[in-house]
Amino acid sequence: EVLMVESGGGLVQSGESLTLTCTASGYTFSRDAMSWVRQAPGEEVEWISASSSGGGATYYADSVKGRFTISRDNGKNTLFLNLASLKTEDTARYYCARHFGGAYYHGAAYQNRGRQGTQVTVSS
Repeated sequence: EVLMVESGGGLVQSGESLTLTCTASGYTFSRDAMSWVRQAPGEEVEWISASSSGGGATYYADSVKGRFTISRDNGKNTLFLNLASLKTEDTARYYCARHFGGAYYHGAAYQNRGRQGTQVTVSS
């Protein structure tokens, strides 16, 4: 069974930082590109960042570019998202997602997503 578990969220003030972690199991993590997506209450899911399978190529939405950093440790089946200079508009539940194949293509659909996500709340 494919399983992805997110952690690391919390309540922070504007300008502070967090690091989110996604631990995956049930498939060969190192073969597939991964993304982070987020969803705020009443809003649609927003893609925010992706990494190729090896981590050598990374991609960001304009809304987080320059503030968020995606990385991965294939030896530990773990995906990270460092969130810096947080803004109130970053408040959302964050999920990791898996894409089939090693490359990420803009707008690509994901095949699996973490079930619970991790909540990030940024206060002003």
